[in-house]
Amino acid sequence: MKHTPQSHLGAFLRARRGQLTPQECGLPDADTSRKVAGLRREEVARLAAISVDYYTRLEQGRVRASAPVLVTLVRALRLDDDQKTYMFELAGRSGAHPRRRRTVQRVRPAMRRLLDQLTETPALVLGRRLDILAWNPAAAALYTDFAAIPAGRRNYVHLLFSDPMVRELHRAWEHDARDAVAALRMEAAADPDDPELAGLVGTLTIRDPDFRVWWAEHRVNGAAYGTKRLRHPLVGDLTLDCDTWTSPDGSGQRLMVLTAETGTPSHDALRILGSWTTREPVADHAEDVTR
Repeated sequence: MKHTPQSHLGAFLRARRGQLTPQECGLPDADTSRKVAGLRREEVARLAAISVDYYTRLEQGRVRASAPVLVTLVRALRLDDDQKTYMFELAGRSGAHPRRRRTVQRVRPAMRRLLDQLTETPALVLGRRLDILAWNPAAAALYTDFAAIPAGRRNYVHLLFSDPMVRELHRAWEHDARDAVAALRMEAAADPDDPELAGLVGTLTIRDPDFRVWWAEHRVNGAAYGTKRLRHPLVGDLTLDCDTWTSPDGSGQRLMVLTAETGTPSHDALRILGSWTTREPVADHAEDVTR
């Protein structure tokens, strides 16, 4: 069956409906016959002040949602800002992001300069689908030798699930992996017909049961900052702040930087890692990433 934008929206609505309880939404839960968690379609329709038939057709992908209906669904389904953005993207109502052409992903010169100037701080340039487009020596020392990984598998989410060394690096792997899946969901809303994204999701869905379950949850996350708790085989435990800055040119490229507060054991560990790395800038590998 061909997947349409409406069908993707319907899948998200069903998933979100299943994550809520009547109590969370201010509804009475006196029905002892309720056998599954989550709201019924009738309850969502009541909260959104729309007909059950119309909401049913929304979930079935048989009608395109209007902007006013989407606004009511934000409130009815208790969506946060990321979920709201994701839903409007799926419905084709955001108006903020024109459809992106599938062009060769090349690191912007300004991103490259920033990367090269961060000598003691691990940093990555992420592209569409969280592909890893470039990195500095400190990032390679912290994570893995990215240059040894074929370009087609040089993807942040793919490495989290399929590379044993990267997986073991994350002390809070489940938390970090779920966040990465949620970030990939945001990417899917911007270009749901991207064949490379479909291939990535298909591969991970087949290979990893956790990814399969978390992808089906339709959880989304566009957070630009957080904390990563890592355990490096050479320098031990690190607690790092992870901040991500998006390029203003609409390319979707992001600079991910990991830092530690000065004077902390984590900061000392980063300095040790940095002292073991070459000062030569990492060659630009973006020409290999052609999707």
